[in-house]
Amino acid sequence: MSVSRRRALGAAVIGNVLEWYDFAVYAFLATVLARIFFPSGDELSALLATFAVFGVGCVVRPLGSVIIGRLADRRGRKIALSLTIILMAMGTVMIGLLPSYESIGVGASALLVAARLLQGFSAGGEWGSSTAFMVEWAPPNRRGLFGSLQQASVAGGFLLGSLTAASLSHWLGPAALEEWGWRVPFLFGGILGPVGLYMRRKLDETPPFEAAAKEHEEPGEPSAPRGWPLAVRALGFTVLWTTAYYIFLSYMYMPTFLQKHAGLDRTQALWSNTLALVVLVVAVPVVGALSDRIGRKPLLLTSCAAFVLLPYPLFAMLLSSPSPAIVVAVQLIFALAIALFSGAGSAAIAEIFPTRIHATWMSIGYSISVALFGGFAPYVATWLITHTGSPLAPTWYVIGAAVVTAATIATQRETAHDALR
Repeated sequence: MSVSRRRALGAAVIGNVLEWYDFAVYAFLATVLARIFFPSGDELSALLATFAVFGVGCVVRPLGSVIIGRLADRRGRKIALSLTIILMAMGTVMIGLLPSYESIGVGASALLVAARLLQGFSAGGEWGSSTAFMVEWAPPNRRGLFGSLQQASVAGGFLLGSLTAASLSHWLGPAALEEWGWRVPFLFGGILGPVGLYMRRKLDETPPFEAAAKEHEEPGEPSAPRGWPLAVRALGFTVLWTTAYYIFLSYMYMPTFLQKHAGLDRTQALWSNTLALVVLVVAVPVVGALSDRIGRKPLLLTSCAAFVLLPYPLFAMLLSSPSPAIVVAVQLIFALAIALFSGAGSAAIAEIFPTRIHATWMSIGYSISVALFGGFAPYVATWLITHTGSPLAPTWYVIGAAVVTAATIATQRETAHDALR
């Protein structure tokens, strides 16, 4: 591997970890934030409000994907990735400094929404730009591996957030955590932001982008008639990816579900989620490398089949025999099923698009899917349980998502061994 390629990949991975730590840490502290910013007296209403704010952060992601993705396609991946990490750090520090509802009333809730909007805007541009950057830097026969490192670093950011929240929950009592401890992860994210910015400013542009820039005066001028059909395919491709992640391995939903329905305390639930994320981080690059050998579609369709067959019986087992050991086993199985998709998914979705419209249209399709199906998945899951009375109800949401994505992938040709367009 060349020095330039190794430096670019290392800086992109580390910057991605820091970026997604900032976005995810909100979710790990959802139950605490509910009491601080939405003290309605009704625990369920407060939790739903907190989940809704999380979803709002995802709703604005398509806007970020359009604006920052277009910047990445026209002016380069480097400037887009530098901008996203600045915006994310600003939103994270803002949350850490917010006064509580008790101090200024509904203004605190409104400021929390504003901070999440800023984070969501940044995340919308980050995913597509970083995916395009890593896949474009890959040698032709290693795009699956390089693309999987994007997903591994995203999971690494969630893992860092989970470790931070679990450690605080372990070392601080509930009173200290709610009084001041919840601010620490957000302020820590503000310190990490400049580190990621420094590393990203040292990046070189990808060779495919530079080649496109020489060939076209406007290298990233997207074509709407050409871009929208591909973006719709990317949306269908992402439905299961985002839904499964946000429901079963979710830094937002799963720890809360385990506390309410499986009898775990906050610390146990966070450590279980952390262990599953460790497995995901390790497994994703292995699957990515495998996809370079056997293709993307077999792994992606196997993951879809797993999410049709496994969610209902595994959750039924978890609820009928709740124990830390059962919870860990179930989360590890889901982590491996998600790894099958995430390992092959980044390269596969990038290979749908020509280089000239990579960041813009890939980001649009992915971000709309996240906004519709992923960001509000914790809210939808909680709503389904409330209105059906069954903790198993959210599994049908995931099964439906798996069917949609399987149909999309089944009609997509294998691209693992094709050259980037």
